Order: sequence, then structure tokens, then C-alpha cells
Amino acid sequence: MRIRLLALLLPLLVSLPSPVRASDRPIPVEKKAGPLTPGEVVLLKIGAELDTLEIRAFGRSFPAFREGGNWNALVGVDLGTKPGTHTLRLEGTLPGGKKISGSDTLTVRARSFPTRRLKVEPKYVTPPAEVLARIERESAEVENVFSTLSMTRHWRGSFAKPVPGEVISAFGKRTVYNGQERKPHTGVDLRGKTGTPVAAPNAGRVALASDLYYSGLTVILDHGLGLCSYLAHLSEISVKVGDVVRKGDLVGKVGATGRVTGPHLHWTVTLSGARVDPMSLIDVTR
Repeated sequence: MRIRLLALLLPLLVSLPSPVRASDRPIPVEKKAGPLTPGEVVLLKIGAELDTLEIRAFGRSFPAFREGGNWNALVGVDLGTKPGTHTLRLEGTLPGGKKISGSDTLTVRARSFPTRRLKVEPKYVTPPAEVLARIERESAEVENVFSTLSMTRHWRGSFAKPVPGEVISAFGKRTVYNGQERKPHTGVDLRGKTGTPVAAPNAGRVALASDLYYSGLTVILDHGLGLCSYLAHLSEISVKVGDVVRKGDLVGKVGATGRVTGPHLHWTVTLSGARVDPMSLIDVTR
């Protein structure tokens, strides 16, 4: 079981005039996260009266949003983040237009990922020449989706697993296909029989609904603010590009299409381009 901590970060060193706080007091920031390791999602809650707010960390911009009278932001620690101390930067605008900024640190600990060894059809390890153009085209299509995600927030409340089955292959595992090492596992695999309904983990807009060489029948949901879900290996797709779905709406059914060893649902989450553990997203938003 994951243990989630709610702790107070070191205050951001920002001096604000009296309408917001006494001039010599910093902005309080609460952090909700698990042990800070590659793949984790951090929920920041910033208690200050600001007109705009943006968070920068790990070389990425993480949009903030208003909720419950506070400014919140989800920050993703990418799978490839090196252990060490990283700068958390705040940029904001006070009522009246004055710009403010401040900084803090996030300390990322090393995380060891196990290796999984899988046997798949040889064509998914060494693709034949006739499919290389297809793979390149599909890769560009997916990258275009990731680069044009909406900055409008569609999601609300907590995220949920798209299927009820348990995790059968965890985030970050090093992957060896037919004896050849490939990229690490950037999502989680959830147990499910062929035909099991796949639900939207939260509200969003369908940004892609297509049959891709490696991931089979695939749906990408744009949840807004740089956050998206990639649902792969489906047997059926129940939505089309442009559809707006609510949390729990049917988007497809579990299958075994693409590079798989059997039926399951693969779920990847990216946050402002950071590859993060979907189970961490569930934990911090519940």
C-alpha cells in the first residue's frame, strides 16, 4: 500500500505587500506526494491571493489552477529525472498587475526499477521494412497530440483506474523483448479480460482514437493543463476524435492488440511531457 504524506514545503521566498500577506512573510505552500522519486506526481496548494500563477520545475512549466479558494498545481517528476536537489520556481501576478517570483527545492531520491523479460512476435522487436513508414507516421501523429494538449482544465476531482483489475506490470520497469532491451515501461498494465469495459479515468477530450502498430487500438484523452491519458491494446474503441467524455464514460474495451503477451489494459499518463506513474496521480488527487 502506498503511504501518502501531507507536509509543508519550505516556504517560497517571496515578499508580498500587505493586501495578500504581511510584507515580510512568504507564501505558504503545501505539498501532497509520496516519497519523491522518478515517476511521482506532486500536488501543490498555494495559499495566496494572486491573479495568475505558474510553476516551473525540472525544466518544465506546470500550469496552476484555482480550486477551493486556493491555487493548486500538479507537478510531475519524469521517469528519467536524476536524483538530487531540483529548483521549484513560482511566477505569479498580484491583483493590480505586480509580478512576483520565488523559489524552493524538491529533493528527488533514487529509485530502483526491476526488469521484465517478455516474449512477443518477432515483428514487434524487429519490424519488417514495409511497416517502418507506418511506425514513423504514427510516432509523429502521437508526438503532435502531445505537443498540442489543451491548456483548458477538463478534469475535476480524483482520477480512477480505467478498469478494476490490479496492476500486473508496474510503472518504470526495464523491458527486454525477446532478449533485446527496449525503453522502460512508461505506464502501468492493468489486469482485464478481453471485452472488459474501459472507462475514462477523468473527464477529457478524445485527442486520438486509432490503430497503432505497437500499442494496437489506442485512445488518448486530453484532460487539459498538459495532462493526458494513453489507453492501449484495446479490442474496441467506443469514441472518436473530438468527443468530450466524463469520468467513467466508456472509451473502449480491453484487448490484446499490438505488442502484447495477452489481454490487458496499458495506461500511460504524461504531465507537461513528464512520464509519471498513473497510480501516483490517483493517490494525490483522491
